[in-house]
Amino acid sequence: MHPDTRMVHIEAPALTGSTPLAVPIYQTSSFSFDDPELMADGMHRPDGAYVYSRFANPTVRALESAVADLEGGVAAIAASSGMGAITMLLHGLLGTGDHVIAQHSVYGGTHALLADLAKRYGVQVTRVDGRDPEEVRAALTPRTKVLYLETIANPTAHISDLPALAPVARAAGVLTVVDNTFATPIFCRPIEHGADVVVHSATKFLGGHSDVTGGLAVFADADLHQRIWAHAVEFGAVADPFAAWLTIRGLHTLGLRMERHAANVARVAAWLATHPAVSQVTCPGPGAAKHITGFPSAFCFDLAGGYTAGVRLMSRLRVIRAAPSLGGTQTLMLHPASTSHRQLTPEQLRESHISPGTIRIAVGIEHPDDLVADLEQALDFAGS
Repeated sequence: MHPDTRMVHIEAPALTGSTPLAVPIYQTSSFSFDDPELMADGMHRPDGAYVYSRFANPTVRALESAVADLEGGVAAIAASSGMGAITMLLHGLLGTGDHVIAQHSVYGGTHALLADLAKRYGVQVTRVDGRDPEEVRAALTPRTKVLYLETIANPTAHISDLPALAPVARAAGVLTVVDNTFATPIFCRPIEHGADVVVHSATKFLGGHSDVTGGLAVFADADLHQRIWAHAVEFGAVADPFAAWLTIRGLHTLGLRMERHAANVARVAAWLATHPAVSQVTCPGPGAAKHITGFPSAFCFDLAGGYTAGVRLMSRLRVIRAAPSLGGTQTLMLHPASTSHRQLTPEQLRESHISPGTIRIAVGIEHPDDLVADLEQALDFAGS
């Protein structure tokens, strides 16, 4: 062949009896076939041959399989972000005029998505506290399709009573979707407590290093996975191979990091409760619910000085970073009323247990003495 052709057709070497210790990055958009029937088959099912990376990719599949295994699911779909996973899932599950029961305190992006579904498709949304099964039972309608919960709510760290609520939904033929981002499968496995689908922002603890954006939906049922996979292929919010590879690398140390996060949280939360500028600390420990086995890294505290004190505190940080997101190695802080939940009305903020002076802190893996010292100087300034 001409050199121009040989330069284009460069093939990867076949492995002869060895296995790479790290999952390879299959940074390719497409795969070629000698058998056209095999290619056609791969385009119609999630477990077929790899054809096109919007349908499936070996690196992405390795991530999906790993997280599905950790969560006790049968399969997963990796998306380009946590909101990509949630949006893909809810668009696949809901139709015009359907009904969703969702807890009051959820991630701001989820609030916005539910509001958009209501406006665009007439999806009805009923809010519940997330702890009372009778409240969920009373909210059920013939059009209810989804009960949406967060294991540990963002940003308030309120724990939903998943083991009590999921059976109510299942008895009515309603799917329970649980965002397990804060707890991770290290501290909770929602499928074991009745969830049908578990979603994650892999940007947070699964990736764990503030260098990747991704999301996952894990399924307890293979048929439901097949149904949503077909929708996800058309929706197109898929994970790219390099992002999947970074998330896999983060998974290797997830258990170790969660252990350090939890130890730091115990120290920081206990200290915050002693400071006069802090009116309340909401940080559920391992004993707060039987299905939660560890301290969440992200929790909330309220400032006695309200909104102004919150803004002053954020401006004074030195070691802790004022930044969105969470779950990385660095400690990050957010003032929800002015940032992540700014789109909520005062009434919606109250229903979500967010006050003007609520601060979300996501404790990293730094030395706790340095975190306490930074909080002390910033709180002294905010409280003055």
